[in-house]
Amino acid sequence: MTDLLLLPGDGIGPEVIAEVKKVAAKLCPDLTLDEKPFGGCSFDAHGTPLTDDALAAAKAAKAVLMGAVGGPQWAGAPRDKRPEAGLLALRAGMGVFANLRPALCFQPLADASTLKREVVEGLDIMIVRELTGGIYFGSPRFIEEIPGGKRAVDTQVYTTGEIERVSRIAFELARGRRNKVTSCEKSNVMDSGLLWREVVTELHKRDYADVQLEHMLADNAAMQLVKNPRQFDVILTDNLFGDILSDEASQLTGGLGLLPSAALGVAGTPGLYEPIHGSAPDIAGKGVANPLAAILSFEMALRWSLGRAELADRLFAAVVAALDGGARTPDIGGRLTTAQMGDAVVAQL
Repeated sequence: MTDLLLLPGDGIGPEVIAEVKKVAAKLCPDLTLDEKPFGGCSFDAHGTPLTDDALAAAKAAKAVLMGAVGGPQWAGAPRDKRPEAGLLALRAGMGVFANLRPALCFQPLADASTLKREVVEGLDIMIVRELTGGIYFGSPRFIEEIPGGKRAVDTQVYTTGEIERVSRIAFELARGRRNKVTSCEKSNVMDSGLLWREVVTELHKRDYADVQLEHMLADNAAMQLVKNPRQFDVILTDNLFGDILSDEASQLTGGLGLLPSAALGVAGTPGLYEPIHGSAPDIAGKGVANPLAAILSFEMALRWSLGRAELADRLFAAVVAALDGGARTPDIGGRLTTAQMGDAVVAQL
């Protein structure tokens, strides 16, 4: 069985995944790796962003680490053939339903945030986003002609089971952190939000009464993230609001190039790990992308799927030490290339 399947993808994906391979070779040379085309490059080569072969390899591996997908050159492709459709299909095919997105402010980078140091220093939030339900997967969805123009329909759908399984992960994570969950929805205007609040409340009462639970409307949560972000420990939310709130939280830390993510399913199945920065076509090929989000995604894979927590600790410490030593790519105020930033982490290992 392959330990780690790499899906470098598009844009800066291959550049940052190359640094992960460098780190893995130093930290755990016994790790078995495989690699498959994915996203736009797979569409160009095979006519689909996710081949049956790539999906089978993902389901057979212990963990999957992807780089990024998408770019303007595929904007005209059919919707079901675009790179982003491949990512949705990969998540659904692997059965990963809980997206873990940490927003951590590294001490040396507190001044890189767009907020004041005293607001973000010491920030440590874990956003748990439901990943395979909600408006991105609901049906019906269509665009149709109507008198005078067109009408577009997207459907937000959630079931009790979908809400409960991702909520359990949030509560379990909180028990190992600061023991607080903030559940975010729009129960004031959406029936799906009302069901979300009811299910989370009942689960908390039944199985997790020891964990502090608060409910917060998603728009208020967006405001609170920039007003007083350190009030949050674990944020639990649906697919759409999780997408928005996690991107907002990323800017509290100094930049998208720093933030990893994990997507987990039921115990014993492979996790999907990815930096949240996207393909960044404006800097692709220039060698200036920050590889730390990809490297830290590998750190999460070591911890959550590969059973190598000690190596994960070593890698996290090496990233912190590199930053303490002044290693910076342009996005965080430095001049190092992508490869030099990877070298800085390897040097600390």
